[in-house]
Amino acid sequence: MDIDLIFRIAAIGILIAVLNQLLNRAGREEIATMVTIAGLILVLLMVIDLVGSLFENVKRIFNLY
Repeated sequence: MDIDLIFRIAAIGILIAVLNQLLNRAGREEIATMVTIAGLILVLLMVIDLVGSLFENVKRIFNLY
């Protein structure tokens, strides 16, 4: 696992938190919620890709093809 991925997830989290605060202070709570959900989906897609590659590696190690 690359440390780069952890930094990307942290950067997305910080960016989403800042955008959420800015939008909430501007009175755009609905948009802030949508931005937060979009960030969550983006990070989940990154993690799902990692889980998929983990399962492929486990299959390859144990020759379960």
